[in-house]
Amino acid sequence: MRNSGMIVLLAGLLLAAVAVRIDAAVKLPPMFSDHMVLQRDVAAPVWGVAASGEKVTVKFRHQEKSVQADPAGKWSIKLDPLKAGGPDSLSVNEINIADVLVGDVWVGSGQSNMAMGATYYLPHDPILGKNIAAGPYPQIRIIKPKGVWEESTPANVTGFSALLFSFGLPLQKEINVPVGLMVGAVGGTPSGAWLSPEALHGDAAVEAQVQKAMETYHPDDDQKLYQKQLAQWQKDFDAAKAAKTRLPRKPVLLAKPGELNGDRQPGYLFKIHIEPYIPYAIKGVLWDQGEAGTAIRGVDQYTLMGALIRGWRKEWGQGDFPFLYVQKPSGGGCALDPNDPMNAKADKFTTTLPKIAPSAAEGSYREIHLRIRQYPNTFLVTGSDLGGMTHPENKAAYGARACRVALGAVYGRKIEIYGPVFDNARVAGDEIRVGFTHVGQGLVGAQSDKLQGFEIAGEDHKFFWADAKIDGDGVIVRSDHVSRPVAVRYAWSGSFPWANLFNKDGLPAQTFRTDSW
Repeated sequence: MRNSGMIVLLAGLLLAAVAVRIDAAVKLPPMFSDHMVLQRDVAAPVWGVAASGEKVTVKFRHQEKSVQADPAGKWSIKLDPLKAGGPDSLSVNEINIADVLVGDVWVGSGQSNMAMGATYYLPHDPILGKNIAAGPYPQIRIIKPKGVWEESTPANVTGFSALLFSFGLPLQKEINVPVGLMVGAVGGTPSGAWLSPEALHGDAAVEAQVQKAMETYHPDDDQKLYQKQLAQWQKDFDAAKAAKTRLPRKPVLLAKPGELNGDRQPGYLFKIHIEPYIPYAIKGVLWDQGEAGTAIRGVDQYTLMGALIRGWRKEWGQGDFPFLYVQKPSGGGCALDPNDPMNAKADKFTTTLPKIAPSAAEGSYREIHLRIRQYPNTFLVTGSDLGGMTHPENKAAYGARACRVALGAVYGRKIEIYGPVFDNARVAGDEIRVGFTHVGQGLVGAQSDKLQGFEIAGEDHKFFWADAKIDGDGVIVRSDHVSRPVAVRYAWSGSFPWANLFNKDGLPAQTFRTDSW
């Protein structure tokens, strides 16, 4: 009996030891998987969980680093900066990760234009179709939120972000190192869902706008409006139900300034789709969002994006990494060369100007997105000459343009990344001379000997279409209707197929105005 009791005791202790060992097993986030890409030239972190006090050893190439898990079981190790190449194996205790490359990792985020897979665009974008069919691409790896890294085979890429793949493909060919593409995007979503609550409420510029909005905030008026909308919705709902037609969406009470409209909390998409990637080492971000605005009452897109960019950089802990973003609204302008396949979807150039010069409101939405590039190490991907609609069909062109911006702004290539950008305006009699930066190889009018799209006004604030001519790195504008001009605008409209200033590098001039009327 005594021996049998001892056996039972020993067996129990053995089982307990095995259980402890099982509990102590190291666990890694999903992105640490076969086919992964580690960021080159930085101290790339590797992290996970284990039992409290468990020793964790990470081995990669000639490096071997160890650390003990903290009392909560968390651990993190940073590899010394790595040179591009591979494949190699990464081991973490008993875990072995195969086919690991080292190169540049880019994160793609935003709403539908980033989220939508190639399947949707293949019938409309022959260049995208040819690019995918030419795969696989062993030096490009892709990953979705909560997923694992995958190789860029035609089958895998078809379900991946069409825009991010179209950015990564030419980029990898140009820089000739492995490229990892991490996507986290959801269609129809506002920017207010994509930054953490801490980044939102801790941002001074956001708080200043919220405080200003609070000065005119009257919750009783909101409640009255909501009840009126609710009553009308109920009538429309009952009628649609009886007719068996599409049911209308139920209205929601407007949030107070600084809060996200609807029943969601600010940052809910950041928590699901971006936070799990952090602090995985990256090269930069490509962002495509703006149609849905901010959904944060009282805060505009320019201010909110400043908070988002600062917040992401702080949370990633990699300094001011490059942040590229695609221009909104999409398209709206003509192309320098309509025969270029990349510009096949551009608006058709017209010499017919609107009878009345567009109002300030028509260009202000585009202007607020243009201003985002003023944040440090943030770069605009111009798209006015690439084709419009809510979902531009030629994602290969948008991706190639984003690649061009990355090559010039991030990788130091001697290429122009923008069309002419307004720099100054000098009045001389009845003329205004507009100076530009980013003239590249020189200024040129697209598809016509006549330069169009400029309007000027005098002190009466009445704008008239102007005659314009190129003068070196600038443009001289005048109008018989304005003897003493004080302000000038260019392409000041939501859509402007009649505006045709470009540089000879093939990039369109950006919308601008010198007034604030």
